[in-house]
Amino acid sequence: MASFSFGAGNAAKLARIPLYLAGRLATLVVPRSRDEWVFGCGAGIGDGALALWHRVAADGRPAVWLTGSDREAADASALGIPHARRMSWRGFWRTARARVVVVTHGFGDVNRYAVSGAFVAQLWHGIPLKRIGLDSPETLRSSILPGSRLLRRALGTMYRATARQIDLLPAASPLVRGRLESAFGLNDSRVPVTGEPRVDVLSAGTPDERRERARDALAGAGLTSLGGSRLVLYAPTWRDGEPDPAIPTPAQWHRLVETLETRDAVLLVRSHPLGAGDYEPPFETDRVHPLGSARLRDATPVLPALTALITDYSSMAFDASLVPLPVLYLAPDVDAYGRRRGFYGRFTDVAGPDAGVTWDDTIDQLDAVLTDPRARDERIERSLALSERMHSYRDGKNTARVYRAILNGARLRGRVPEHRESTA
Repeated sequence: MASFSFGAGNAAKLARIPLYLAGRLATLVVPRSRDEWVFGCGAGIGDGALALWHRVAADGRPAVWLTGSDREAADASALGIPHARRMSWRGFWRTARARVVVVTHGFGDVNRYAVSGAFVAQLWHGIPLKRIGLDSPETLRSSILPGSRLLRRALGTMYRATARQIDLLPAASPLVRGRLESAFGLNDSRVPVTGEPRVDVLSAGTPDERRERARDALAGAGLTSLGGSRLVLYAPTWRDGEPDPAIPTPAQWHRLVETLETRDAVLLVRSHPLGAGDYEPPFETDRVHPLGSARLRDATPVLPALTALITDYSSMAFDASLVPLPVLYLAPDVDAYGRRRGFYGRFTDVAGPDAGVTWDDTIDQLDAVLTDPRARDERIERSLALSERMHSYRDGKNTARVYRAILNGARLRGRVPEHRESTA
């Protein structure tokens, strides 16, 4: 599994400064096209970028997806999406010529050296609970002279300069808008409250249709033998390259699997794509299945198929509130994580007062959710209350709002021609 830390990532950024300068000079002389788009996503072919891609394609706009691996290229081909390698000359040229650049993680989702001058839509990849960007000290760490305040200030200056290239960053609600404005150093005109395209799949159609789509997505990921068992997803967040402290002990694995067998449930384990940790039980069982990004690129669409979610500081808890799902929190390192990364508000404002510290705590809570309707209903009520705070829209039309916002913003800056928008 891939691993990453801000320290190593920031050191690499410093080493690439000459390439950024060369790219900036190139974009000053390369004319941008009238209406071409490029897309990229740090998590592969999916997330909000894919939702927006379908809308752009429905309007017949010229667009290409920039890929970073053979897997991404194969996924794009399977969906009929034109694509190119982001770090090829073609990827550089398509980014340098694009009027609109769509990313979800960072400018490295496309060709990072050719972004200047485009209308940049940064869709992001979830509502932040942990502090991100300029709000988190972790963002400015570097493995080069890690104690240097001067270097941290330089990294902060670079981060702000990069963020200023973002023209549009959609927010799920006014509360989320404030977090994004602060994290990226943007004013409110660039952070409209439109809802996130990535979660439209959790609102579009009827509940039965959403569950059917979710089951189909799991079947497409190779999970065809789940039968009628209830499904529980465990999705720990990224520890900035550090090992996950919540890996069960052998005794906890035995107790967890015994509970799953007794309650006819299956645990799907989705370690973070950039995290580390070994979630393989020390014995044979058909009650635990991996569901990493290599198996399923985007986990959001499968949430309606679940009975419960277990997480810690992941934005998936906010996504699950749209279903709504009972959410259990397992946070053994909450104090240390809060000191290192920080939270928006208090962790207990989201997790409640009873977040688990060990797997034994969480197993007890999971057993209650699986057996006691009152315990399940109480967790669902918490999710509904969280959704009311975090999501202004639950109508499945976030993508359409974001698309209109991009077109209006780009038109005001003279970057796209007038057109008649599709009703698709």
